[in-house]
Amino acid sequence: MIVRKQVSTNLIPAIMLRKSHLLLILSAAAFLSLADCMAQPLKENPALDEKVKKFLNDHSRQWYDLNIPASDGQLLYDLIIKGRYKSALEIGTSTGHSGIWIAWALSKTGGKLITIEIDENRHKTALENFRKAGLSEYIDARLADAHQLVRELKGPFDFVFSDADKDWYKNYFIDIDPNLKVGGCFTAHNISGRGRGYGGGQGAFLDYVMSLKNYETTVNTAGGGISISYKKSE
Repeated sequence: MIVRKQVSTNLIPAIMLRKSHLLLILSAAAFLSLADCMAQPLKENPALDEKVKKFLNDHSRQWYDLNIPASDGQLLYDLIIKGRYKSALEIGTSTGHSGIWIAWALSKTGGKLITIEIDENRHKTALENFRKAGLSEYIDARLADAHQLVRELKGPFDFVFSDADKDWYKNYFIDIDPNLKVGGCFTAHNISGRGRGYGGGQGAFLDYVMSLKNYETTVNTAGGGISISYKKSE
């Protein structure tokens, strides 16, 4: 004879209540874990700070080849420090000015930068600049065609800076979006305002990213113009 146990209907609300409490506890734990991560102290390295500052000061008037102004470098640095970002991607190394600012911030958060450059001469110059600035260990510099490599990178990333061919900005974003963490930040250079970039590519990209409900986008026009898009959800 098979005896079937009956679960009292009086127990169902209690079971559901316990599950609700468990979900609440797990959600709170996840939130506290994220908050704890964000509150983690930055890694201090005064000697490296002095070396980077000296390098930037000594080369302040030498960033001619498709590089960003220092004010934009400071903005990228601040965004990474504020977000405690650790896995960064740069599309368009040039000779390394922006990469130095990004990697300097990552040296404090415990992260690393992958940066892509298609021109061999600029790539070699960037490698030398990274070495002189003391930041080589925080940078994985790749000589490659970003149109192809960006699609192949697995990520995930929490910070992206796009500063390569402007007509491909939207394509870069679409390729990277699945590998950008929620809470991550996608930035792009030479953006002056909604639909008013210096070229058709910037305008098309900005119109697209500002139409996405799961991103919050603003534009900082203090320097060369940088769009800042935070991913709020998948």
